[in-house]
Amino acid sequence: MSQQILSGVRVLDLTNVLSGPFATLHLALLGAEVIKIENPKDGDLARKLGTLPALNEQLMGTSFLAQNANKKSLTLNTKTPEGKEIFRKLVKTADVLVENFRPDVMGRLGLGYKALAELNPRLVYCSISGFGQTGPDALKPAYDQIIQGLSGVMDINGDERLHPLRAGFPICDTVGGLNAAFAVMAALYHREHSGKGQLIDIAMLDSIMPLMGWVAANLLIAGQKPVPMGNDNFTAAPSGTFKTKDGYINIAANKQEQWEALCDVVGVAELKTDPRFEKRDTRKKNRKLLTPLLEVKLTQRGTAELVEALNAKDVPSGAILELADALNQPQVKHRAILKDITEKGIGNLKLFGLAAQFSDTPGELNAPPPRLSAHTAEILSSLGITEAEFAALKEKKVI
Repeated sequence: MSQQILSGVRVLDLTNVLSGPFATLHLALLGAEVIKIENPKDGDLARKLGTLPALNEQLMGTSFLAQNANKKSLTLNTKTPEGKEIFRKLVKTADVLVENFRPDVMGRLGLGYKALAELNPRLVYCSISGFGQTGPDALKPAYDQIIQGLSGVMDINGDERLHPLRAGFPICDTVGGLNAAFAVMAALYHREHSGKGQLIDIAMLDSIMPLMGWVAANLLIAGQKPVPMGNDNFTAAPSGTFKTKDGYINIAANKQEQWEALCDVVGVAELKTDPRFEKRDTRKKNRKLLTPLLEVKLTQRGTAELVEALNAKDVPSGAILELADALNQPQVKHRAILKDITEKGIGNLKLFGLAAQFSDTPGELNAPPPRLSAHTAEILSSLGITEAEFAALKEKKVI
């Protein structure tokens, strides 16, 4: 095994469901020791979320499996005095803590940043929430779909028939997790120079809105409201989804030379000099007139043939794949983003590894998602807790 970027870094992961676990997954794939601290009864809620009831009953639901590889599981009831004492011992050994409770939860437990920073001034403490730790909405509950609606994401999706429209996966949760992982890495870099940890406040609402930078800039700077355009790209035409003989194709003829090459490949050379379509801005205004003229020709040919012909002329194009086909396409296999790992009670699992490829310190997926409490004895033993103390803690349901 090669050296990894975060080897020797200990992360206490108090997160549940998606935004937090997605953040700590990236730290774990980079080599950090991520200790997932879960409630003793049933752990992370995601353990019971998934499409296979049998796995949900094992507390190994597919939603949990998706983002908890490489982690250790420690059960601990931090509401009890004994649980708090153990937790504080762990904090003294940790480099990073990540939690995604509501802003008031950790403080009420006496485990907020100020209290823990006194125990460990080098601690990087990352809080992830829907709206952030402060502000008029800070204490409101938030799921991904709520943030999609409040952020404007649902307003820019869809078209005149279906609007507003939710993104088909929890984009705000995952982007919030990525933002948190990025921030933790930056704070660790700062600590190398200053010797000090710090508090990181991540809001899902904050995290998603900059991703709409182009659309927001059109409104904030140019005063142009977004118009829901479905599969069309608002920056250019023809750029979007078009019908073919056997399905659909994505075409992005965003440059003038790409537009002209498209006309030649499709067999509508006369449109290159048509005043309605000759220039970029007029094409955008007349896209509804242009699309049917193109589709008359496109629907005479198959998607695969068109993709090959257009790409050969440097016109970006591609098939629109079902998820199963997308995951099995040659380029994805070549990049090896999907990894195989065996979990004894389940069998072979295909999980995503790190989506960044490092030449010297690659990310590695080397352990399956943990069973609930699989590492409790190991971790508590490392803190000096004896077998007799362990048994007493278990009896009291602290662990």
